[in-house]
Amino acid sequence: MSFDINSSPPITEEENPRTANLGSLSVVDIVSLMNDEDALVASSVSQVLPAISKAVEGIVARLSHMGHLFYIGTGTSGRLGVLDAAECPPTFGVAQDLVQGVIAGGYEACYRAVEASEDDAEAGARDLEARGFSPHDVLVGIAASGRTPYTVGALSYARSLGAFAIALTCAPDSPITQVANLSIVPVVGPEVIAGSTRLKAGTAQKMVLNMLSTATLVKLGYVTGNRMTNLQARNLKLRARAIRILAAETGLDQATAEKGLEVAGGDLRVALVMIKASLSRNQAEKALAAANGIVKEAIDAVRNQRL
Repeated sequence: MSFDINSSPPITEEENPRTANLGSLSVVDIVSLMNDEDALVASSVSQVLPAISKAVEGIVARLSHMGHLFYIGTGTSGRLGVLDAAECPPTFGVAQDLVQGVIAGGYEACYRAVEASEDDAEAGARDLEARGFSPHDVLVGIAASGRTPYTVGALSYARSLGAFAIALTCAPDSPITQVANLSIVPVVGPEVIAGSTRLKAGTAQKMVLNMLSTATLVKLGYVTGNRMTNLQARNLKLRARAIRILAAETGLDQATAEKGLEVAGGDLRVALVMIKASLSRNQAEKALAAANGIVKEAIDAVRNQRL
């Protein structure tokens, strides 16, 4: 894929007439103007909620049958995908490989610009292949401009395998939308700084990714009500949160809940199953393994066996 420098730029790279005199403004006026522009993002995302919902339904279906969710992108878009993927295991207690972020240039690109790597239209497919990407999986290709060769090529490869290919872009009718099964296109308009899509476009992408992963894992059962019942208590803050959740879910006082968490080896999921289903730690761990780590399913399975 090559770019025609004489073609019209995508809307994300057009100049914003409202910020034409940005350099002459005071600091308070600059940040106020940025805030005004950012206020437009939520509205743009609200316009694509039907597409986001369809994407979540498709992701849930694939992950329910041993599939995985992959994000892929370059620059800011790639970093946002890596970030969302990294947050899933500690928040939802899922396996490290269930949600994966792939970024052009490798993980070094998370903290250092490796922009030239985005021009290789074949590299995305190679990176997915190296991760064991399969027809059972889902790929969300993230590209604000919708024309990044690395990401477009990766999404085309995913679709050719029969995987579910989702495009997340802020540019309507862009090349990435032409190779996807489903496109999510929040149109945020020109940026405060022309072409700097880490701004409004990046914010919109982050909002959509939050929805995709959160709604998916909620529907898969990794949340109880609105409580993070599968969180991994790996530090003091999260341990305190786990104790509060355990107390709220079981009706125990804080001291008893803390002791229950200790008996469960610090695993909130195990503690919940132990207490709610009256099991030993070993029994609770086996029930959870059989239920793919989903607390409610483990408890329900034990109760049904006793009926």
